[in-house]
Amino acid sequence: MLLLINVILISWVSIVWGQVGLCNSPKIKHGILYEENKYKPLFPASTGQFFYYSCEYSFVSPSKSFWTRITCTEKGWSPTPKCLRLCFFPFVENGRSASSGKIHLEGDTVQIACDKGYSLQNNENNISCTEGGWSTPPKCSSINSKGKCGTPPPIANGDITSFPLAVYAPGSSVEYQCQNLYQLQGNRQITCGNGQWSEPPKCLDPCIILEEIMEKYNITLRWRDRGKLYCKSGEEVEFMCKFGYRPATSHPFRAMCQDGELVYPSCS
Repeated sequence: MLLLINVILISWVSIVWGQVGLCNSPKIKHGILYEENKYKPLFPASTGQFFYYSCEYSFVSPSKSFWTRITCTEKGWSPTPKCLRLCFFPFVENGRSASSGKIHLEGDTVQIACDKGYSLQNNENNISCTEGGWSTPPKCSSINSKGKCGTPPPIANGDITSFPLAVYAPGSSVEYQCQNLYQLQGNRQITCGNGQWSEPPKCLDPCIILEEIMEKYNITLRWRDRGKLYCKSGEEVEFMCKFGYRPATSHPFRAMCQDGELVYPSCS
């Protein structure tokens, strides 16, 4: 009789455990769960619960969404939350590549053809987008440059703070600054070494909060007294439904500007 009770008890626990399921708080390298501190008491999560996560600057989820939804299943989080590096490929000075002006995802490999008398660092032809950026600076340098660098690489919506020179000695450094409202991402200062400049920073686009879009989605700014219809990349904006409307989507009402992109919630 006691054996029978134990078997029934174990079976009941197994059924309940299978129905509930448990997912621990996700560890997202280069990413953050939406309002993580608020939802932390809910973990471990049960099957069917879902959350949103976002990635840091220069990183993106596999779906390339600003806020990516993950759901707790019996096998764990689906899809697996992760953030991949984005690598911008600039124009290649003294060389060429089909990837010029394009953005690549972590794991991508790019082929570069240098002009005669120029070569990449370590005489490589291919460079890869890695978690830390390009495996080798995408620039062709003179084979006979003896470690000197040419003019610092240009960046969109920004420039160096000093007068540019044609040639820089090894160990020289320059500093960049962005135009008003643009947010600098990366190292402000780059250094000349082995005939190559270190990776320059990027100026992230600001977001303009458009009245016509808020009107279309029946939303308004929660803090209208700020009187601010623009925000820098990385800043958050909080919306709310207009009077008489209710949320119509699952998008968070606190949105973060990411390089000019802003996801608006909707009310109906």
